[in-house]
Amino acid sequence: MSKRDFYDVLGVERGADEKALKAAYRKLALKYHPDHNPGNKDAEDKFKEVGEAYSILSDSQKRAAYDRFGHGAFENSGGPGGSPFGQGVNPEDIFQDLFSQVFGGGFAASGRKRGGPQRGADLRYDLEITLAEAYFGKDESIHVPQAVACKPCDGNGAAPGSKPENCETCAGHGRVRAQQGFFTMERTCHICQGRGTVIRKPCKTCGGAGQVKEERQIAVKIPAGVESGMRIRLTGEGEAGTGGGPKGDLYIFVEVVEHDIFERDGQNLYCRAPVPMATAALGGDIEIPTIDGGRARVSVPEGAQTGRKLRLRGKGMPSVRQGSQQGDLYVEMFVETPQNLTARQKDLLRQFTECSGADCHPESEGFLGRIKRFWGGADGDEKRPS
Repeated sequence: MSKRDFYDVLGVERGADEKALKAAYRKLALKYHPDHNPGNKDAEDKFKEVGEAYSILSDSQKRAAYDRFGHGAFENSGGPGGSPFGQGVNPEDIFQDLFSQVFGGGFAASGRKRGGPQRGADLRYDLEITLAEAYFGKDESIHVPQAVACKPCDGNGAAPGSKPENCETCAGHGRVRAQQGFFTMERTCHICQGRGTVIRKPCKTCGGAGQVKEERQIAVKIPAGVESGMRIRLTGEGEAGTGGGPKGDLYIFVEVVEHDIFERDGQNLYCRAPVPMATAALGGDIEIPTIDGGRARVSVPEGAQTGRKLRLRGKGMPSVRQGSQQGDLYVEMFVETPQNLTARQKDLLRQFTECSGADCHPESEGFLGRIKRFWGGADGDEKRPS
């Protein structure tokens, strides 16, 4: 019987793309799969036919040859009545690979690796530090509960004097095969749980797990300039591996707590400083703290207003990558209105008010001028509200 056209087998146009081919194969392979059609020879033949068509059309080189020469392009590779996949190639393995690619794991192609040493899990530790500690950097000692290799059995889970043995069910491969019609399924061995070995005499200390829980003290160096959200990786400080596998890593996630005085934006720091009214009017100096624990004097210019910012170069945070670079400290002033005045002080302020003119309060005079224009109207149309 002559072969059907591979495009007709999959029910797609000759110009179908890879996505359309995969979708068509997925639909037909599930429809004719031997598990869904036990004992149905016709369905089994169609399942083979669908797999054969997809194996050719999903390969760009084979597809090009097929489009040019048809089935004749593969007659020499398999011989009369031979396999279209070439000599020495098992079509069953091809179908397994195709299923693994289209449907994911669970089949032979997705689980051929023998169970063996497994890398340990990574761990996370959240560490809070102050802004001052972030400025200077810090050598911290943390305690991390983690699984470590059991010392009596050296991590293999077997009692001293014995060792793990190859699993007889899977012959040490960690997976077992089951024939279901034409298709061969491969699953994790239920005896050794995929490890490939079994422990006849488990270690009394770890119960055969090869690991025990232990709280370890680990030294961590926090670099100067570190910011919230940054992580520090400590290679090999995570969970112990299984079967002699390497350890995982430990990730330190840093959180810098908020400061009472300073706010941070990258390498720059910001703070608000009160300025007495007389100092703001006459000019002078105020003293502010710095993040390194020192003090700095800031010169307030005469007539300074609330919201004015003064910059102190190099008084910010260091760069975590380039420690020689320092950010700046920005001081935002707010003029403090006097409170709890004595009678004498009030009298002096009244005298000042009486003798002061528009030149002393340019902002107020400008604002009053805008109000008057608003009430009067630029063209006399708007009226002052009653």
